[in-house]
Amino acid sequence: METAGFGGGCHWCTEGVFQILRGVSQVNQGFLQSTAPDDAWAEGVMVRFDPGVISLDILIEVHLRTHSANSGYSPNGRYRSAVYFGDVDQWHLADTVITRLRHEVDSAVRTKVLPLVGFRSSEERYRNYYRTDPTRPFCQRYIDPKLVGIRRDFARHVLSEGNGVR
Repeated sequence: METAGFGGGCHWCTEGVFQILRGVSQVNQGFLQSTAPDDAWAEGVMVRFDPGVISLDILIEVHLRTHSANSGYSPNGRYRSAVYFGDVDQWHLADTVITRLRHEVDSAVRTKVLPLVGFRSSEERYRNYYRTDPTRPFCQRYIDPKLVGIRRDFARHVLSEGNGVR
């Protein structure tokens, strides 16, 4: 099993995106920290996955295709678009994938590859936000369209209905 961090806007959305993927065993929603100048805590998720089932490059591509990194709005760096790496191999792969997708995916332009130095979980009441009540207006407006896109573009990587997936 491997672990990687992803930041890209609201962690409720990011959490819901990774929870429907086959090979992802755990998604911890919270706040990630890197080194200066990107050391402010930012919303994101830690994803634990089996690289024999889903590769890091697929996870990065899913991430890039399901959030907007181009608005420039990020109070105090809170919504930083990033892939957080734990080792040099992850850094190299993330950099390669982002560079490859820069001409296809707008979010790749502003997505940073950063060393992970800290993680703290969200409050319990916010965890599994989509899974606990997908009928919330926020879920329907922002998360459902992302999940539709993943099911369309990454169908072979999506869990089947009934595995906590709506």
